[in-house]
Amino acid sequence: MSRLCLYYRPEPERDRWLPGDRWLRPIVRRVWRGPPRAGGLDKVFINLRLGLDRLDISYEVNLPFSRLRPEDRVAVLGRGHHGLDGYAQPNVIVAGIGLMTHPSEWPTLCSDYPVVRYLQHSAWCDAIYRPYFGDRCAIWPVGIDTQRWPSTASEAKEVDFLLYDKIHWEREAREQDLVAPIREELTRGKFSHEVLRYGHYEPGAFQAALKRCRAMIFLSAHESQGIAAQEAMASGVPLFAWDPGFVQDPERFRWGTPIIPATSVPYFDDRCGDRFRDFAEFAARLPEFAGRMAGNKFAPRDYILENLTLEKCSRHFVEIVNSAQPPLH
Repeated sequence: MSRLCLYYRPEPERDRWLPGDRWLRPIVRRVWRGPPRAGGLDKVFINLRLGLDRLDISYEVNLPFSRLRPEDRVAVLGRGHHGLDGYAQPNVIVAGIGLMTHPSEWPTLCSDYPVVRYLQHSAWCDAIYRPYFGDRCAIWPVGIDTQRWPSTASEAKEVDFLLYDKIHWEREAREQDLVAPIREELTRGKFSHEVLRYGHYEPGAFQAALKRCRAMIFLSAHESQGIAAQEAMASGVPLFAWDPGFVQDPERFRWGTPIIPATSVPYFDDRCGDRFRDFAEFAARLPEFAGRMAGNKFAPRDYILENLTLEKCSRHFVEIVNSAQPPLH
């Protein structure tokens, strides 16, 4: 019987300063920082597995490549080139999401290995990979756990806005021309708000904030999917999203593509909230957004339930893997 064999192989620790310190450093990190937190790529694999579990679809995880059978279906997700190290089997591969940051970093992937599908979460990312991998490209968003992120509509909402700050690039400039002016405009309009900065809050703080806040101002230049934004949407919290329209990562110059169209909310419609390109547009659109928020005109959770549940997205993943298999003879 064909097995679904999933691979998600974190980069192995390597000695840095002293022979054997690769064994000591994880212990020191855990003592100093506490238990490791799941990052975005980790959540992709976690949520894929949760969806498969709810569908009662069995799978293997990180089975040694040498134990693969000819009929097994293979999918390799994130994190870096090492994810395929040692693969010498003929089984075709569905790969993607985090094996590279840009396809120019590994243009020979599909000739180095029998990769027949390369996945990206959304259309704007898929457009970057198609010139390199052609029709092997496919779009697959991971599902959101709507049980873990239930509606907060019945909660006592004490704060108007959660300002979710996920600004990575040109931090100082964005503080001056975006973050500070937005906070001043909220104060001027007598809207209460609180701030969470990505990577700087304790586990549980985000969900607790969503229970208190009526809406979320999402400050991220671009997202391949935007899991945190969609967790807010699943919680029934509408987004007012900064969406400048282009990739901001300075690496784009090294890639040779200084202008790359992008979005911070690739899965979004009018039920989910609204967008703005810069502070001027934020200030102009804030009154309308606040009016719709006060009138309960948004329904972001409905969008998630229709499009991005664990079950729907994990079933879609299996369909992609199954369709990539060669015909039986």
